[in-house]
Amino acid sequence: MVGPISSPGLGSGLDVQGIVTQLVAIEKAPISTLQKQATTFQTKLSVYGTIKSQVAALGDAANKLATSGGWNAVTASSSNPSAIGMTATAGAPATSVTMEVQQLAKAQSTASASVASGTAMGSGTMTIELGSWSGSSFTAGANTPVSVTIDAGSDSLAEIAAKINDADGGVTATVLKDASGERLLLRSKDTGEANGFRISVADDDGNDTDASGLSSLAFDAGNANGMSQTQAGQNALATVNGLAINTASNKLTNTLPGMTIQLSQVTTNPVELVVQPDTDAVQANVKSFVDAYNTLVSNLASATRYDAGTKKAGVLQGDSTAVGLQGALRSMMRSTTASSPFTRLSDVGVEMQTGGTLKLNTTKFGEALGDLSGLRALFGESTGNDATEGFGLKVKKFTDGLNAAEGLMSNKSAGIQRQIDRNSDEQERITDRAARVETRLLAQYNAMDATVSKLNSLNTFISQQITLWNKS
Repeated sequence: MVGPISSPGLGSGLDVQGIVTQLVAIEKAPISTLQKQATTFQTKLSVYGTIKSQVAALGDAANKLATSGGWNAVTASSSNPSAIGMTATAGAPATSVTMEVQQLAKAQSTASASVASGTAMGSGTMTIELGSWSGSSFTAGANTPVSVTIDAGSDSLAEIAAKINDADGGVTATVLKDASGERLLLRSKDTGEANGFRISVADDDGNDTDASGLSSLAFDAGNANGMSQTQAGQNALATVNGLAINTASNKLTNTLPGMTIQLSQVTTNPVELVVQPDTDAVQANVKSFVDAYNTLVSNLASATRYDAGTKKAGVLQGDSTAVGLQGALRSMMRSTTASSPFTRLSDVGVEMQTGGTLKLNTTKFGEALGDLSGLRALFGESTGNDATEGFGLKVKKFTDGLNAAEGLMSNKSAGIQRQIDRNSDEQERITDRAARVETRLLAQYNAMDATVSKLNSLNTFISQQITLWNKS
């Protein structure tokens, strides 16, 4: 009894495995074509993903020109920034004023008498009140007085200064040391007449006005033995176009709309302050729009082009969606708006070039900047009609539509993805079918191999018997 064949072809002498491999390869042959198609589909999907991003970038650039954000940048300049500095927020109205500074705002400052380093100043309570001085008369402000308790053993000037600072009563405390010893310096946190301070003391030695103990650190009209004033609080005094102004701070934030003015020096001559539209920023925004458009149309041109020299076609060559998008973009850039006096992009130097790209003619655009409102209308005119609206609005609406959830770009990408999925499914079906064919062929060839092996064994047996018969 001949046993089963463990190696294909052992009984017949045929290369069964090689035969089956070749037959299976024929079954799998369509996969090569499908893999090439899958690569093309993936490339298309990637290109459309790039196009979608570029469409979004064009929409963003167009939207900036359709809204105030693209036009409200301003420049602010001072003829003497060392004396009067200034900045202006976007949208600040254009203006020109002259300004002079007669006096800078200052914070009230006081100093104690000099004592030896580490001297115990005495215990008690210091009360800090903010307000204004008029001669020797103090008028308290709206802030609640702040009390600072000084304990015996923790009453050096350094310790007292730290406690005053921790109390956050509207003054800052510093200890100044020199050859004569150390002194306590107090200063209002804010400048201005209304931000002065008074320091009253409840001295534990029972005398709140003498020169010893904590009372030496008082600053009050009724205490001649306390700290001395080194600087009175004062307001800034200036004129704007000859009109006098009075302010507690050297930083003016609400004096002129949209402007922040910093007073740094008393002036001897009028200083010119100018706010005007930032035309360089406007040109940069229009240039960004042109660049975003050119990036998109250049990518579309490359993807749809057929290169006769290399005989190679772009991945989207013949793609109706890409070709149609090219045409729609060019048509839009050649369209008109209902704005005045400019109705076409070419009117302001945004010119169509051979090949469909745009170029900014800076000379012509510079002339258009002379009518900034007309230039802004060319991009931002709202008519409710897509055909006649400003270019910023019409391009933004167009790109939003392309990239919407059910827009052209999304639908196209979804369609390509479905092709990729079907291709993958087909490859799997062919692979599964080839595996089944391989199993069937191996079974058939193994069965044949076993039969041939049996016949060979029978032939050998018969040949042996005939030889024996002949000898007998």
